Amino acid sequence: MLSDKIKLTAKDILEKEFKSGMRGYKPEDVDKFLDLIIKDYETMHQEIEELYQENMRLKKQLDDAARRPAPQSAGTTNFDILKRLSNLEKHVFGSKLYD
Repeated sequence: MLSDKIKLTAKDILEKEFKSGMRGYKPEDVDKFLDLIIKDYETMHQEIEELYQENMRLKKQLDDAARRPAPQSAGTTNFDILKRLSNLEKHVFGSKLYD
């Protein structure tokens, strides 16, 4: 599953602490950027979960459809249709058709 491959959660990003150096970054800038990353990360995670659920639903539909017997008309060929039509014409028109 995908969640096994993802190393960070939005909470991990939120709680990450950075040590400040002598000429380090402004903590406010880092916090603002991390907030954007957290929002994107949560949105991405939600979308992945929705796509995963849809994928599972579609796989189930495919499995269900594969288990159902095929309709009788699915095996009908043009030859079968012409043969049936010919028999119908003989029945309806009888010998008049060949006179």
